[in-house]
This record gives sequence, structure tokens and C-alpha cells, in this order.
Amino acid sequence: QTAGQSGEQELENLVLKLSVLKDFLSSIEKKALKALQEISSATPATPPQPLSRKAKSIPVQTFEVKLDITLGDLTKIGKSQKYTLSVDVEGGKLVVLKKQKDSQEDWNTFTYDKIRQLIKSQRVQNKLGIVFEK
Repeated sequence: QTAGQSGEQELENLVLKLSVLKDFLSSIEKKALKALQEISSATPATPPQPLSRKAKSIPVQTFEVKLDITLGDLTKIGKSQKYTLSVDVEGGKLVVLKKQKDSQEDWNTFTYDKIRQLIKSQRVQNKLGIVFEK
């Protein structure tokens, strides 16, 4: 019977320890929940800031460029004209603008999903190839 009594005592001790542990975990859970509520109540104003900062950090970039002649454009040799290339990262657009005589403008807009590949020339540092869909 002594072994039975000591077994019961061990069981009671174990139940007591589990009860204390349960209370301890419960208090930790309450503290974590309270801390989480404090953090979430302090942050509603902050999420828009990183977004607005990001939008301002990538303005539309404009470059003066010359189009390189490809084999398909051999008929245009000697007519090297300057173009303006505008890159709108946020809007996902690439605009090639050609100024013509009489202050007229001719432009092509390419959306990001039409651009298949960008190839930076290894021989000429400031040369970039752009492969479009079709």
C-alpha cells in the first residue's frame, strides 16, 4: 500500500505542477495579447507611410537616347535621331518619344508585360537592348 500511496502523491504533485504551469502559460498569453494589442493600436497610421515613401522614391526617369539601327531598319541608315525615353517604374510603362519637325511629337508606349528581356551590352557601357513581345 505504501507504493500505492506514494504513486498517488506523485500524481497529486504532477497535477499541482501542471496547474501552476497552466496558470503561468495563461498569464504569459495574456501579456503577449496585451502587448500585441498595444502594438497594433499604435501602428494604424504607419502602413501608409512606407507606401507613400516608396512611390516618391521612384520618380519617372527621362533619358536622351539614340536608337541603334537593327537589320530590319537598314533603310534608315544616316537618319540617326534623338529620342526621349521615359521610364515609369510605378506605372509599369516605357515611353519612346520622337520629336519631329514643326514641334510635332510621335511616341510609343510599352507596358511592362510587353517587355521580354533587357540586354546590357558588354562591349559598350551605355548600350541597352530591349526585346519586346512579337
